[in-house]
Amino acid sequence: MSKKKGQQGSAQIAGNRRAYHDYFIEEKIEAGVELQGWEVKSLREGQGQLSEAYVQVKNGEVFLIGSRITPLLSASTHIFADDTRTRKLFLHRREIDRLVGAVDQKGYTLVPLSLYWKKGMVKVEVGLAKGKKDHDKRATIKERDWDREKQRLMRHEHR
Repeated sequence: MSKKKGQQGSAQIAGNRRAYHDYFIEEKIEAGVELQGWEVKSLREGQGQLSEAYVQVKNGEVFLIGSRITPLLSASTHIFADDTRTRKLFLHRREIDRLVGAVDQKGYTLVPLSLYWKKGMVKVEVGLAKGKKDHDKRATIKERDWDREKQRLMRHEHR
């Protein structure tokens, strides 16, 4: 799913489908990511993962923790490439304050949903989420299976 350099629009680098399974996503916020040069090169090659990542607020700043950007073999040899380092996210102060309020008072969690290119910049979509209980997950699976079955029945009906 990669786009060539110079193309406008956005192309997804990595997604976090597990987030939609484990959480009810109430709101989505776009944030910039502080990256090093080798990380940008790796992301251009699609070497990013969000599967075990989470977002945390510390001292009024927002950080992406546990995301993996695999270094390329051709990356610079004079630097140590830490592929799971903590990366700072860029948000407006009022967005951070609102997120802190939601997390502290209302029991929300911040979850990274996707990593993508937008106008040559790497962005991360952060979801303000509430955790699903096991019975909620089962209901979601049941609903998805029923939708799939309905689609199948509709296709057979139209033949």
